[in-house]
Amino acid sequence: MPTVFIPKETVPGETRIAAVPDTVKKMVASGFSVSVEAGAGAGSFISDAAFEKAGATVQPDAAKGFAGADLVAKFHPPSLEEAGRLKQGSLLISFLWPFTSGELVEKLRVGRVSAFAMDLIPRITRAQKHDALSSQANIAGYKAVILAADTAPKLFPMLMTAAGTIRPVRVVIMGAGVAGLQAVATAKRLGAVVEVSDIRPAVKEQVESLGGKFIEVPTEEVLEDAGGYAKEVSAEFLRKQQEIVRKHVVQADVVITTALVPGKPAPRLISGDMVREMKDGAVIVDLAVEQGGNCELSEPGRIVSKEGVTIVGLLNIPALLPVHASEMYARNILNVFTDVVKEGGVALDFEDEVVAGSVVTHQGEIRHERVAEALGAGGKA
Repeated sequence: MPTVFIPKETVPGETRIAAVPDTVKKMVASGFSVSVEAGAGAGSFISDAAFEKAGATVQPDAAKGFAGADLVAKFHPPSLEEAGRLKQGSLLISFLWPFTSGELVEKLRVGRVSAFAMDLIPRITRAQKHDALSSQANIAGYKAVILAADTAPKLFPMLMTAAGTIRPVRVVIMGAGVAGLQAVATAKRLGAVVEVSDIRPAVKEQVESLGGKFIEVPTEEVLEDAGGYAKEVSAEFLRKQQEIVRKHVVQADVVITTALVPGKPAPRLISGDMVREMKDGAVIVDLAVEQGGNCELSEPGRIVSKEGVTIVGLLNIPALLPVHASEMYARNILNVFTDVVKEGGVALDFEDEVVAGSVVTHQGEIRHERVAEALGAGGKA
């Protein structure tokens, strides 16, 4: 009987897990034996007993779990030590970040492990059910607004009171991807006036449908790639964008930044000078801090006060809501699992564009062309 292993995440502060009892039941129903590392679900408030009730066994020894599994599902990329424990021919499903993880990719290649990168899933309609970047970004966008509301010295909604009228806060959201759009929706629910900046004019309609006002930057540049992700822009466009957006930022009570470019450091959108011009008591929540930050003064993992502005640079914000973050990621994993399991075993179909676009290593080769090119690799083990 093929086996699945769900290990405990070892990244400090991580609370999420790649499976929940409901998805374990479905894996067991597919003919797999599922084991979960002891205590793996504790951060998401899932007991070992709950996994056992769903049909899994609890594995106290992670090394044995890795070594004995035909399929390992986890959240973060494995450490080099964990990668070395995976057996030849097994399938790893996790975030991988292969463009910046050359040593790990080589370890998986040499170990003849098939590695399915959740961060490389193509942005196509059929793959939305697999899209863990989006599921976790949704949570981050929501939580960013809650953090801002908790930190700001003002009420978000307009209030008409006997003591006078309280005006709603002004929120500027930079980046209208999944996180940004969820932030728009959440801030509007709390009663804020919301303005949104994004380099892609195509998102204007989505922003306005949620009640936000789109800040337009005139340009003739092509600002998104074929997959719909933002591209790295010219210095001239960035300068023009900063000039226009600056006027909105310095008047804002809250700024939430979400702008990322795949495979690149986060674009610097808020300079120290802009922070100095902002209102005393204003709040910035920088969701891009893990990739270098959209704000020049952000400090990874910290909430700091600079120039009278509170800057929230907390890392791994989805992990602050581990119950739903784990449920959503576990469903993404299950959907990948369902697509690659054929007749009780794992079978990767490279005619499938989701598989072809997401599998990095397979049978001793780097199968993903862009990764192989970026790492200058691709030999056969």
